[in-house]
Amino acid sequence: MQHIIDRFLKYVKIDTQSDPNSKTTPSTEKQWLFAEELVEELQEIGLEDVSIDDNAYVMATLPSNIDEEVPVIGFISHFDTSPDFTGTDVNPQIIENYDGKDIVLNALDDIVLSPDYFEDLLQYKGQTLITTDGTTLLGADDKAGITEIVTAMEYLIDNPEIKHGKIRIGFTPDEEIGRGAHHFDVDTFGAEWAYTMDGSQIGELEYENFNAAKAKVGITGKSVHPGYAKNKMVNAISIATEFLEILPPEETPQHTEGRQGFFHVDHLKGEIEHAEFEMIIRDHDAAQFEERKQLLRDITSKLNRIHGDCIVLELEDQYYNMRQRIEPVMHIVGIAKKAMEAVGVAPIIKPIRGGTDGSQLSYMGLPCPNIFAGGHHFHGKYEYVPVESMQKAVEVIVKICELVAANR
Repeated sequence: MQHIIDRFLKYVKIDTQSDPNSKTTPSTEKQWLFAEELVEELQEIGLEDVSIDDNAYVMATLPSNIDEEVPVIGFISHFDTSPDFTGTDVNPQIIENYDGKDIVLNALDDIVLSPDYFEDLLQYKGQTLITTDGTTLLGADDKAGITEIVTAMEYLIDNPEIKHGKIRIGFTPDEEIGRGAHHFDVDTFGAEWAYTMDGSQIGELEYENFNAAKAKVGITGKSVHPGYAKNKMVNAISIATEFLEILPPEETPQHTEGRQGFFHVDHLKGEIEHAEFEMIIRDHDAAQFEERKQLLRDITSKLNRIHGDCIVLELEDQYYNMRQRIEPVMHIVGIAKKAMEAVGVAPIIKPIRGGTDGSQLSYMGLPCPNIFAGGHHFHGKYEYVPVESMQKAVEVIVKICELVAANR
């Protein structure tokens, strides 16, 4: 277990935040540092065909150790961390034999990770937790996944008595800004199917996710002295407020769960002469997804009729529900489920309230269910990961490789 801890701590201390405003791939230069270190490590542990391309996508091969032909499978994780919260100078804390009580992350700023608020903590009583120091995110999303994949490959190399076919692994930049699979070379990867190690709590196994789009609304106003503004002023801030008030108030992230979709405004700024806001649109159901986008178009048309063509709406699809591409090959989900059960992990099969590289890759011809990486409360200062969950993820990866070879 110490080996997993050491590897994970090494990874998370390297800042790899992505940048949604960048047009390059990777979106930040600092992701290159991590990618290049990964290449060296993969070579050192004995993997073959280790490569890094012009966009920092890293791939490697564990050759088959059996004579029979079996499907080539893969495991994929991303190495960028979220731009939602700082990932600079990550200083992890290790909590051994967690006692089920409050964990003081930062005494100076009174930042506490408490089971009174985060009830999931209680299921890890007695285990070893890795937390933040309250000033950064941790980066378990998805450096826990990378830790698990690399450790599993190393274990298979060191234990050749475990029979397996050819295994491909891949590590991607920019997943957190929705571009992790944009330049992934599925043909070069050469797997029949793969698994992303990018889920949360132990046991998660997911093969459906949101359909996703983003919207940007720009509003042009006209500033006039407020004392003489009647029938002259066009207040862009007021129109932005009017637009948002038409959206169903209960269909936001804080009011939805399971397969329920939502609208989520994540950026808003404005003055009288110009206002703009950005939002994401999410829904598991394809028809309802289209209805949500149409609602934004309808609101835009309605307010433009009232206020005089002052609103511009930009809509862009981001990714789609991978369920459509996984259902024809559901045996790959069955293998993961069987692997979990074999190592003592109870599978939790549920829809992802988000997306992974696997959703895009599935539409690119590489079906990719998602498996737990073990972390909780990603993208913020309360993020943590139980080491025992990472260990179980390693065991699941190894068992999947073993089961695919056994079913030849």
